[in-house]
Amino acid sequence: MKKTLMSWMGAAALIASAVVTQADDNPFLGAWAFTTPDGGAGWLGVKEMPGGYLDGSMLWVAGSVVPVDSIVVTQQNGRDALIIYRVYDENRKDKDGKVFRTQRYVDTIFATLDGDTIRFMQVSPNRNGKGVNTSTFTGKKMAPIPPAPDLGKVKYGKPIKLFNGKNLDGWRLTDENAANGWFADNGILVCDPKQEEGKPHKNYGNLRTDAEFEDFNLTLKAKVEKGGNSGIYLRGVCEIQVTDSYGKNLDSHHMGGLYSRVTPSVSAEKPAGEWQEFDITYCDQHVTVKLNGKTIIDNAAVEGCTGGALWSDITKPGPIYLQGDHTGVMYKDIVLRPIEK
Repeated sequence: MKKTLMSWMGAAALIASAVVTQADDNPFLGAWAFTTPDGGAGWLGVKEMPGGYLDGSMLWVAGSVVPVDSIVVTQQNGRDALIIYRVYDENRKDKDGKVFRTQRYVDTIFATLDGDTIRFMQVSPNRNGKGVNTSTFTGKKMAPIPPAPDLGKVKYGKPIKLFNGKNLDGWRLTDENAANGWFADNGILVCDPKQEEGKPHKNYGNLRTDAEFEDFNLTLKAKVEKGGNSGIYLRGVCEIQVTDSYGKNLDSHHMGGLYSRVTPSVSAEKPAGEWQEFDITYCDQHVTVKLNGKTIIDNAAVEGCTGGALWSDITKPGPIYLQGDHTGVMYKDIVLRPIEK
């Protein structure tokens, strides 16, 4: 408790002694890949907006990339520092479950630079208002995104059939402790994450290739049930959404979208229960997605990882991994062609 209190007091002192720094000299502008205290993948983007103010967005392990509530660049004792505020609502309910009071708590993240390493300290109040927790973690600044490739000039290697249609050879769970709902059935890779009535909830696992890849073209077919939800992770870090979005308004969680980052240009999915044909090219940190023969994402830049990534560094080679911890899904005809460089 003493250490936590002293850390919080030090953080408060940082705010009190901070002075404004000019955005033109802001070393925090750009994208940062970090690892959270519990080992998950995270991402931070800091931008100066047209109005001259600073804004930021963040991914914390799972879910979507979301805006931070506010972000401030300061200096403390001659050193550049960044302060990020994330506000959370806590609804207080009576015995009947009715909300009678909403309280707001603010997680505060302080960041300083040590060469090309960014060092974070997070101060989080307990939601009961009794005490705070502090944690530390680090990250690296991401290199600028390369120019969009000319896909007409790309050369491909020999096609690799990732699924043999008979068994799970060449595949394994991303978490060996999770329940395995995956199996092969007559040429189809099936995930059936069943829950048994009256028994504890089972946490089912995602399935990844043993092999890891750099840039590639990936083709496959996927089928989701009504209300189904899965995903195709490129290099294990960037999710192309596989979900029942038929008839819904377009957003970045739509079928074929780069989850929470890039919205498809058009709806091209078929109704749930039908096979959806994917043709995905990942090259030079850009992604192109064709769904059922229509280009819905055209050479879009990939700014960073998405929720559920195996790690935060999107420049590393990684596996193809299929999400199996949500609902049932089927895949078949999974073929990858590596890009030759």
